[in-house]
Amino acid sequence: MIPDARNIILIHLMGNNYLNEERFAKTYVRGKFRIKKWGRHRLTLELRKKNISKVNINLALKEIAEPEYVDIFNELSEKKANSLREPNKLKKKKKLLDYLLYRGWESHLVYDKVNELIK
Repeated sequence: MIPDARNIILIHLMGNNYLNEERFAKTYVRGKFRIKKWGRHRLTLELRKKNISKVNINLALKEIAEPEYVDIFNELSEKKANSLREPNKLKKKKKLLDYLLYRGWESHLVYDKVNELIK
């Protein structure tokens, strides 16, 4: 496209709220949290990869209610712990720990939950 035409189109899209970084960040966080059950760390990392500003990332993360966050974390960790068929408790802890940390959940939550579920 001609650079002038591209600029006019971008200005029009931004002016009519079709291109909105804040709206994208909020929708992205809600979707990935509810569907893929990602934690705050993973959500933040993925939004940073997309060059979303820190202000919009923080606004988007506020979309997640704390009780819902804890409920999803507990549900996910218990489901995964029950599905692991590892007889060695240390290896089972490691697998659960790696799984939850990869999903972006906070380490203090993960360590407490792993020690609670696997004794």
